[in-house]
Amino acid sequence: MKFRAVWPLLDERTRRLMAASEAKVLGHGGVSLVRRACGLSRKAIRKGIREIEAGVRWEGRIRRPGAGRKPITVSDPQLLDRLEATIEEQTRGDPESPLRWTCKSTRAIAQILIQGKHPVSHTKVAQILHDLDYSLQGNRKTEEGGDHPDRDAQFRHINTAVKRYLACRWPVISVDTN
Repeated sequence: MKFRAVWPLLDERTRRLMAASEAKVLGHGGVSLVRRACGLSRKAIRKGIREIEAGVRWEGRIRRPGAGRKPITVSDPQLLDRLEATIEEQTRGDPESPLRWTCKSTRAIAQILIQGKHPVSHTKVAQILHDLDYSLQGNRKTEEGGDHPDRDAQFRHINTAVKRYLACRWPVISVDTN
């Protein structure tokens, strides 16, 4: 059969559909012949034939719709509340503001959540914070030059300016430079 060279590289569904297609072309006895050639079970090949005959198409998908891992916020519904409680004391900016930020690192937040029986990676913490419209701001510059005496006041000033511009329906662009 022509597909032996690429067979190990294919996902399960593609293998099933290719085997089913070959079995259909071969006609009577095709399922048995293809089963011996590729190692798929008769059940899998027949399922593939049913899919082909039914015209089932999952464009660009490997799994059926609804399959796969659920988002962490669904599998752990208390995670968002616990995350917000964790960063509450380190959150800066008005809660109703378009700009909110935290000075805690995503790794520190993830470690606290893990200790609280909410296993989560630091990258997922960053994604969740981004979805909640948080900006991560370090409490110290890493480049040369001294810190401003009241860095938090700078962010409050920026936040006030953002609110003023948004109220006038003007665009706002935030640029972080070194």
